[in-house]
Amino acid sequence: MSIIKVSDLTFCYEGNYDNIFENVSFQLDTDWRLGLTGRNGRGKTTLLRLLEGRYPYQGTIHASVGFDYFPYAVEDPSLCPMELLERICPDVALWRFLRELTPLEVSEDALYRPFSTLSGGEQSKLLLAMLFSRENRFLLIDEPTNHLDQLGRALVSRYLRGKKGFLLVSHDRAFLDGCVDHILSINRSSIEVQKGNFSSWYENKRRQDAFELSQNERLKKEIGRLKEAARQSSDWADKVENSKIGKNSAKVKGTADAMGGRAFIGEQSRRMQQRRKNLERRQQNAIEEKSALLKDIERSDALKLHPLTHHAQRLAALREETGIEFIPSLMSQFTPFYKAAEHGLGRRITTYEYRQVIDEAVRLGLTDGYMQEKSSAKEEYTPPFNLEGL
Repeated sequence: MSIIKVSDLTFCYEGNYDNIFENVSFQLDTDWRLGLTGRNGRGKTTLLRLLEGRYPYQGTIHASVGFDYFPYAVEDPSLCPMELLERICPDVALWRFLRELTPLEVSEDALYRPFSTLSGGEQSKLLLAMLFSRENRFLLIDEPTNHLDQLGRALVSRYLRGKKGFLLVSHDRAFLDGCVDHILSINRSSIEVQKGNFSSWYENKRRQDAFELSQNERLKKEIGRLKEAARQSSDWADKVENSKIGKNSAKVKGTADAMGGRAFIGEQSRRMQQRRKNLERRQQNAIEEKSALLKDIERSDALKLHPLTHHAQRLAALREETGIEFIPSLMSQFTPFYKAAEHGLGRRITTYEYRQVIDEAVRLGLTDGYMQEKSSAKEEYTPPFNLEGL
């Protein structure tokens, strides 16, 4: 067990005027399984990169362990995982890597295929196993579930639950709950570390926010009441003081003569001034207490809708403006096929999708054009856009 100590961390991207982090300090235990949470744009990935040493910063980051970032950038994806292991982890024994890989259920043949031909889930599991095979390292894991299906997420969650020494960023709350024991939260004005999983942290934050909102409303009313009371006391003190020096004396002469004259007026004025000062002091204390609230409550700006011109109207406007007749050419597969496969679209479209496209084209009045017959959509065939049709 060792400590990662961050002190007075300040960072700003070049060309920006606002700091992402300013004088931030916290400590992490290298045995913790940490989840990193915060709204989009708060700097979660930036913090990982700072810990990794990728960017220059002000302040200090002291750690007796090295940092590894996931997803690891594979320079030569044509290599197979066994070859990558020698490059990424040259000091790791094969048995140690295989031990890490076993609970992730990666097939043995995947170890000898080019890395680029593996699925995103297989790549993620292999890289995690490699990085966890290294000793005296602390992993910075950024969205590991991006390429995982439901079964893969469950396997990786169970795997991470058995590890220690990592900081994990994920938008999947259930995934975080299943594998972390501490939360590092980037708030609006602070960074805090709390023991527990995401759900316990979220419940604590919800209660804290509700308490601060109620306190804020109470103090708003209290400040208004004190302000009005101070104003009334000030007005009374001014009136009494004016009567003491002769102004409005006709209104208070009888009372003053009956109860001791100017001495009574002076005492009344002093008391009213003191009461006003006390009220102002209480008001200032309430303002200071109120200013300490709501700093970490997340606010969402009102959604602004900007209606877009419908594409059918835009097409009609182009026809009218240019005098050019637009003729659509619809295909029944994602093309170019080898490129589509890189984005998980390496297949022909379904009959349902095919009919939906035709129906939408007819609805828009795009009845003049060319449509590829669905039966001709094969992986090796990509028809030319030459207005000849099929």
